[in-house]
Amino acid sequence: MNQPFLPYGHQTVTEADIDAVVDVLRSPFLTQGPAVPAFENNIAEKVGAQHAVAVNSATSALHLACRSVGLTLGDHVWTSPITFVASANCARYCGADIDFVDINLETGLINIPSLVRKLQEAEVRGTLPKAIIPVHLAGTSCDMRAIAALANLYGFCIIEDASHAIGGSYQGELIGNCRYSDICVFSFHAVKIITTGEGGVATTNSQHLARQMQQLRNHGVTKDTSEFQFPAAGPWSYEQQTLGFNYRMTDFQAALGCSQLQRLKTTVEKRNQLLEHYRLLTVGLPVSLLDIPSGVYSAAHLAVICLRNQSAQVHRHVFERLRLAGIGVQLHYSPVHLQPYYRQLGFQQGDFPKAEHYATSAISLPLFPRLSSQDQQHVVDTLTAILAMLV
Repeated sequence: MNQPFLPYGHQTVTEADIDAVVDVLRSPFLTQGPAVPAFENNIAEKVGAQHAVAVNSATSALHLACRSVGLTLGDHVWTSPITFVASANCARYCGADIDFVDINLETGLINIPSLVRKLQEAEVRGTLPKAIIPVHLAGTSCDMRAIAALANLYGFCIIEDASHAIGGSYQGELIGNCRYSDICVFSFHAVKIITTGEGGVATTNSQHLARQMQQLRNHGVTKDTSEFQFPAAGPWSYEQQTLGFNYRMTDFQAALGCSQLQRLKTTVEKRNQLLEHYRLLTVGLPVSLLDIPSGVYSAAHLAVICLRNQSAQVHRHVFERLRLAGIGVQLHYSPVHLQPYYRQLGFQQGDFPKAEHYATSAISLPLFPRLSSQDQQHVVDTLTAILAMLV
């Protein structure tokens, strides 16, 4: 009997989630109603931030974050090369120049010594970044205290790309509280920790930044007469005060988010249990799961293994044979700087060697709350058999 295809990630939707969405569908408001503010309040309260701004995707949230901190033509923004392209694209949308900071191979996160050296060199050249976007790969926080200390020294702002990381914590506090950043962004794509189908949110402790993002997500329009530049013509009046976007989240997405958020703690606990089980099952194999630094509780969005001391050809064969065996492994991620668009900006092979090495050794194994221990055993047994043939 053939083993069914096992995806690397899968959403969990309960009857309570469905009921919450149906309630909105039966209500007067499918959009711009009470569900989105309720979701925002729940998120802010959950992570300990002053404000949360919900939008239609994490990409939109990153774009609004960049706009709200004033990124513009000629500014410099740095991020990790091991991330989804949106972490870099958001700066390009604003006309800013993008650059990258190489990673720590053990964690997949921005390497702090590399960041320090790059900042020292940029200060000499007069090309310091206006913003840095640390990426919490696989749900594990970067060393935000160290990055914040560097921000104070060099004067850049911090936008956390925590798309993988809601429910995780750093130094005993939930990711998203913005203690060490200006803005933090979460993703609610279908395979993320919690989902609204598509969707994202930006948290911040700055009322000014929150207001900027709220206005930008809605065409740059305000209906608050206290903010008007001209007298209101009547109760129907609104003003477009800047060039904004239609990045709004719908009410039925927000209702799904509110329902899913109630299970956040247990969902992350289950993901961590599965991740630790993979660690036990892979003992003795020539692979390593990404390290989780001391003081960090990962949201365990991904189970990333790295093949030890193997060629790029072996990596490709292992990946392809796992897929052929019905195991939906994935690579998170191909280095952004080697994508054709970024090569056109002048990046090339060899610019960030650790990120490039990571991409020829990393494989994301299936990880989602309904994954069974039998499924995990099947994954590791298949991996073991493939490695025995190739290594």
